[in-house]
Amino acid sequence: MAIVKQFLKVRPTCKVKFTLSADDACGAASVALVGDFNDWNPEATPMRRMKNGNFSAEVELAPEATYKFRYRADDGRWINEAEADGYEFCEFAQADNCMLKL
Repeated sequence: MAIVKQFLKVRPTCKVKFTLSADDACGAASVALVGDFNDWNPEATPMRRMKNGNFSAEVELAPEATYKFRYRADDGRWINEAEADGYEFCEFAQADNCMLKL
């Protein structure tokens, strides 16, 4: 798992690349990146499966903000990011959400 942040100089945005390893996906055929930046919609940001089996997605987000997110596998499993900037308990899900701080 990995998160790469690239702050753009020409406009006030940050490109964030999320990578979920094939091992962490545990055999999922598809994975979605979901969070408060896409209204937790599992269809909004599907991750692309790479040749090595990893999944990847890139989004542009406003800097100087904190976002909550998780990965959603096609079998309904939620997967957390080990390299998240932090975690926050979600009463609704009764689980930790990952935090991304820009």
